[in-house]
Amino acid sequence: MSVVNVVPALYEAIDPDHTPVQGMPFFLFTVLKMLIIFTVYMIGVAMLTLAERKISAWIQDRHGPNRVGKGWLQPAADGLKNFMKEETMPAGVNKPLFILAPILSFIPALTAWCVIPFGAPVATRWGRVDLVVADLPVGFLFILAITSLGVYGIVLAGWSSNNKYALLGGLRSSAQMVSYEISMGMSTIPVLLLAGNVSLNSIINQQAWGGWNVINLTVAFFIFMVAAFAETNRLPFDLPEAESELIAGYHTEYSAMKFSLFFIAEYASMVTASALMATLFFGGWDVPFTARDNIGPYSGWLSLLSVGIFLAKILFFLFVFMWVRWTLPRFRYDQLMSLGWKVLLPLALVYIVLIATVMLGLSAAGIGPGFYQASILGSINIILIIVLFGVFDRGRIISPAYGRMHPREIERLRRLDRRPRVAAEATR
Repeated sequence: MSVVNVVPALYEAIDPDHTPVQGMPFFLFTVLKMLIIFTVYMIGVAMLTLAERKISAWIQDRHGPNRVGKGWLQPAADGLKNFMKEETMPAGVNKPLFILAPILSFIPALTAWCVIPFGAPVATRWGRVDLVVADLPVGFLFILAITSLGVYGIVLAGWSSNNKYALLGGLRSSAQMVSYEISMGMSTIPVLLLAGNVSLNSIINQQAWGGWNVINLTVAFFIFMVAAFAETNRLPFDLPEAESELIAGYHTEYSAMKFSLFFIAEYASMVTASALMATLFFGGWDVPFTARDNIGPYSGWLSLLSVGIFLAKILFFLFVFMWVRWTLPRFRYDQLMSLGWKVLLPLALVYIVLIATVMLGLSAAGIGPGFYQASILGSINIILIIVLFGVFDRGRIISPAYGRMHPREIERLRRLDRRPRVAAEATR
């Protein structure tokens, strides 16, 4: 067992008042946490649709929604409109799967939240209450397993619609999500190597003692973030929808609330991906410059502050999701698949071997979690970033605007294209 897991266990043995709550109070607190998480999650997802429009308007120098309650009631107006719209059922669809698909697309993103810790523990008269719905010892593996089910909703939507455009969108989505799920899973293995555990609270405690993983594992964070964009079907990876090519992709035949449920699922996946990035690489709910939130004595105001810090990190990543959407163009499909299989996956595998070797060397040298370990890992990652982007890439691989043709060949073709026009002008 690693040091970051031993310290809380020792504190529990010293102070019995900080043992976890049990029995009927445990059940009641769990139900209360479920209600709070579900309410905040659904209201937040609804408000994200307004935030998307406002941020896009700000980027494009326009007003955005400003009519219904000065814009704040726009999500409520959209929801009411979708509930009142006519539900269409095209001929030839597989009705059970057609109805199940949007539900299956939304549920995994919401279910993953049950194992994500969102704040420091709270001490009560009945014992310690962990601010997580279900503190599973294999919480991270549970997230990888449950979020991978979201692709089935999209594939079933494309197949059951009996529409060629929807089917193409579903096939694109399945290939894209399977491709980037592997890179996403591989990028988290260095995080587990540092933490020595697959529990998300242990990963947060490790970052409290050893520094944020975005410094220790910068390349892993980059791979995870790119894969998160692809997994949530956000630009520049929105190939399954591709409005200009496939009309609306896998939800072409959907209408009313079933149509909206796909967009709710997309924003819900964004929130889950943002929470994971904050937890795995940015310290999660950990309050800087204090250890009381990790080992106690716990207090209500410190737990409230930790929840606020976690929400601020999630909002930052949500803004990045929206910022990128309204800034970058879409990848071509061959570029998307090449980036996943030829760049991210080999890079993740090489990075796992490198970090494992470095961790073995640090362990042999007696260097544990702390300033020296973070400094060494941070220096290695700075060198890797310079080599990857400054030497190997140079704007060609990680760029949606490059072509496979060499610049000299492009210039030769331009000269050939100019010759007939020059000759035609000379004969006038």
